[in-house]
Amino acid sequence: MLAVDDPGPPGRLPGVSLPAPTSENRAVVTGASSGIGTALAEELARRGYSVILIARRGDLLAELSQRLTDRYGVTAEVRAVDLSDRDQRAPLAAELASRDIAILCNNAGVATFGPVAELDLDFERAVMELNAVAVHDLTLAVLPGMLSRRGGGILITGSAAGNMPIPNNATYAASKAFTNSFSESLRGELTGSGINVTLLAPGPVRTDNPDQDEVGSKVPEFIWVTAAYTAKLSIDALERNKMRVVPGLISKGMSVAGQYSPRALTAPIVGAFYKKLGG
Repeated sequence: MLAVDDPGPPGRLPGVSLPAPTSENRAVVTGASSGIGTALAEELARRGYSVILIARRGDLLAELSQRLTDRYGVTAEVRAVDLSDRDQRAPLAAELASRDIAILCNNAGVATFGPVAELDLDFERAVMELNAVAVHDLTLAVLPGMLSRRGGGILITGSAAGNMPIPNNATYAASKAFTNSFSESLRGELTGSGINVTLLAPGPVRTDNPDQDEVGSKVPEFIWVTAAYTAKLSIDALERNKMRVVPGLISKGMSVAGQYSPRALTAPIVGAFYKKLGG
């Protein structure tokens, strides 16, 4: 492991800046076809990084790839992969392990609402694979290369929901508890290595995803933050090697409540709200 006082590669401060974009390295964004993922890809391309865009919807990724190339002059590779499917995920992980990955944005994730006993078992398993296991797999795939190059950035999209038990959102909250803890634990292990690790723990983020419309109508407008704002805040935080970035007042409130309020008190209150979302 790189010693804390090792200057690292020329022109790069250990644990502060990120590897500069080059013609060979790439920034990877999962869940890039919509929402925060699209915004992260745009923000990275704006900063000069060529990107690898990953999501299930190849058509949406192709449109985004063309837009980023036309607007910013970067290379934007497309990988249409269902990250909840281990058979599809394995070749992608092997590819990323062999590439020069400067930044990994482990962003893909979905939520379900309602009593978990009433939800589809197969889909709940897929949520766990996507939100937790895929994050673990892809991080471990790129980590050896980053360590050997003594530089890199890993942004993991957890959630304010991962800070507390949330009835009627059980699988999502539990999977995000994993990503939150994994990100901050990994960051501790990589101190002095030249690799920055930041947890993005958002609350409600306004996107153009039509799947959000039903839930969005039940959440007050002032609570939302935009995907573009979230993406810029996140990459800025990753560059400074901040442990956690929490955009928006509701996210900050949920983080504080999850860490300091009695769970026996917060769980039924938050669960009642999420029951309405599931309804």
